[in-house]
Formats: sequence, C-alpha cells, structure tokens
Amino acid sequence: MNSYVNMGVGALLGTVFVLMSVSIASEGIFHSEAPEKEGFTIVAEEAGAEGGGGGAAEAAAVPIATLLAKADAAAGEAVFKKCQACHSGEKGGPNKVGPDLWDVVNRPIASHEGFSYSAAMTTFSEGGKQVWDFEHLNHFLTAPKKYIAGTAMGFAGLKKDDERANLIAYLRSLSDSPAPLPEPAAEGASATTGTEAAPAQQ
Repeated sequence: MNSYVNMGVGALLGTVFVLMSVSIASEGIFHSEAPEKEGFTIVAEEAGAEGGGGGAAEAAAVPIATLLAKADAAAGEAVFKKCQACHSGEKGGPNKVGPDLWDVVNRPIASHEGFSYSAAMTTFSEGGKQVWDFEHLNHFLTAPKKYIAGTAMGFAGLKKDDERANLIAYLRSLSDSPAPLPEPAAEGASATTGTEAAPAQQ
C-alpha cells in the first residue's frame, strides 16, 4: 500500500474508535433505569348511575322539599334561559334538541310525544314506571350524566341549591294544574319509591 492508502485507513479507523468511545461514555453518563410501569395512569371519574341514579347523591344534602319551600319561580324563569337553546316550555311547544318541558313535573320519563329519547333515558324510565318527580328533577339537574349514565343531555348541571330549586319551581309552574309541593315529612318515602316527576333534556 502507498502512504495515501495507509493514511486513509488510519483516519477511518481513528474515526470509528472515537465514535465508539463517545457512545460508550454517553451510555455510562446518561444511562437511566427503565420505569417499573410505562406511561402515566389517568384516573377518570366514572359517570354512571344505575336505575335510581345514585350518582348524584350530593343533591340530597338538603331535601328538595326544604329547597322548594324557599324557591322563587320568577327567579327560576331567568335560570330557564340556560335551557331554552334545547327546550321549549310553552304548552304545545315544539321539541328541540330536547323535549318540550310543559307539564313535565310528574310526567312519565321518556314519554313526550314525538321526541326520540336516548337508550339510557328509555331504560331509566323502566317502561314508564318512573316519572319526573321533584326528587328525580333535583338529582338529575344537579349532574345529568352522573345521575343517568349515557344520557344525551349535554348540560353540566346546576350545583347551587337555590338556583336549582328556583328552576324546579318554575318548571312546576309550566302546567295548567301545577303539582303540589312535596311535604318534608313525606320526602323520604318519595325518594325511596321514585314515582313522581322531574325535568330536563333526555
């Protein structure tokens, strides 16, 4: 071999040696152990409530009868504006994204004529045995998707007791014969049987 070939081979071998040395040194300096568990664990709150909708149990902190005793239907009419994008409230009113809410209190759940309800709401209705009583309304309007898992209603809910009670009082007024207000003493029995009325988009 001539000197130029020797120099080229030497340069190549020298470059390979340097690269290998850098690789070995980097591995020693920056080496990290593999984690015991890959990725991150994301804990999501389960939105689900069975049959009676126990997922919104927080709404029962103050009994609905107590809330309604101090409720203001006129103030509830202002709250109802949040619902009007999806619901009408007049007698014979049209269905929108949700059903018309005229005379909704004590109406069988998932029963309004001409409205196509979600499978979750239809199941929850138990074939018309469940009605929208004050208890159901109170729980459902607190957190719709917690109370009835799978409902198509996208509304997040009303967390404030007074705001929710005012809305329910207003919904009660949307009737030719408003349902009687619940008696505090009888409220527990109503919550157990779950056979009265409550509103909201299905």
